[in-house]
Amino acid sequence: MKEEKIIIPANGYLMLFIFLVLFFGSIAGIPITKSPWFIIGIVLSLVLAFGFIMVQPNGSRVLLLFGKYIGTVKKNGFYWVNPFYTKKKISLRASNFDSERLKVNDKLGNPVMISTILVWRVQNTYKAAFDVDNYENFVRVQTDAAVRKLASMYPYDNFADEGHDEDITLRSSVNEVSNALEKEIDERLSIAGIEVLEARIGYLAYAQEIANAMLKRQQATAIVAARHKIVEGAVSMVEMAIEELNKKEVVDLDEERKAAMVSNLMVVLCGDKDASPVVNTGTLNH
Repeated sequence: MKEEKIIIPANGYLMLFIFLVLFFGSIAGIPITKSPWFIIGIVLSLVLAFGFIMVQPNGSRVLLLFGKYIGTVKKNGFYWVNPFYTKKKISLRASNFDSERLKVNDKLGNPVMISTILVWRVQNTYKAAFDVDNYENFVRVQTDAAVRKLASMYPYDNFADEGHDEDITLRSSVNEVSNALEKEIDERLSIAGIEVLEARIGYLAYAQEIANAMLKRQQATAIVAARHKIVEGAVSMVEMAIEELNKKEVVDLDEERKAAMVSNLMVVLCGDKDASPVVNTGTLNH
């Protein structure tokens, strides 16, 4: 037997009636008949009492007889089985697992802190009970191993300025990373009869030793990108200003005065602080 076998045992209420009749009937028969045979009836009824089991909704009982797998009871209800069966309870409910924060290296070798949130449940009770030693511990260990492998497959973020332009990153590609993580964990847990319902990154950050450096790097990258946009806009505005002045013949500017005007406008438009211009109320030469 290497596969799960679903069975439905005898009705527990019928056996409970037989147990009550046998137990109390034997007790009542001892003083009346003075026969020792009724003691056997009491002992037999007590043995029968060990066969009662109750299966809750989304619960199961794995039954063994002296090491031999008999079957699994998944249908909820009150049943009676062989009193000599070993009855192992396995929950079929969905369970949450929030892993510890692990320090791993991403694809570029940067140390990051990462954790995952996993929603899982037992699908095959035979595999969960007999193919692994402890299926709950198996889930924890294999989830940590899958997270470590996943983190090494993708970079934390894109570094296009260094030639590392990735389509999928841990920080920005949430759906893609979650799907890859769920597939990786599902492959690892399938040998234990575990079904993965959901897997996603619960925590993600640079490790403490490089967090400050990476924050400064991100800020510098943002500043450079912002400056790039400012310069592009400033050049367009200066070009438009010169074209409008020439078009409307407001003032005739030679090349030297155009260069001075461009310089002044670029300083005003690209400066970090508000400019304090000096107003010339004289002629162009003074």
